Amino acid sequence: MKLLFVCSRNKWRSLTAEKIFDGFNGYQVRSAGTEEGARIRVTEGHIGWSDMIFAMEKKHIRRLKDKFSNTLIGKQLICLNIPDDFEFMDEELIEILKSRVSDYIEVPE
Repeated sequence: MKLLFVCSRNKWRSLTAEKIFDGFNGYQVRSAGTEEGARIRVTEGHIGWSDMIFAMEKKHIRRLKDKFSNTLIGKQLICLNIPDDFEFMDEELIEILKSRVSDYIEVPE
């Protein structure tokens, strides 16, 4: 399964998710950001590649729908409701990610 995690700048939340889920249970994981200054900016290619898309906040879902509405048809788009209050690989962020994503896929212990 191909998972895409999206936040604003792709430096903390989505990049942490990519690191903890990539390779687990055979998942292929990428991450990207919605803002101009993102480390990796989300593209139509990311959307097309993914089977499931996890956005950190509602604003990320709005931005994805505004920019990629046609490519999103048939894609599972999930909002995790994780605010931009964490740094890369923050222990609390990892626990929240595992907890919220576990409603949709198997997660590492």
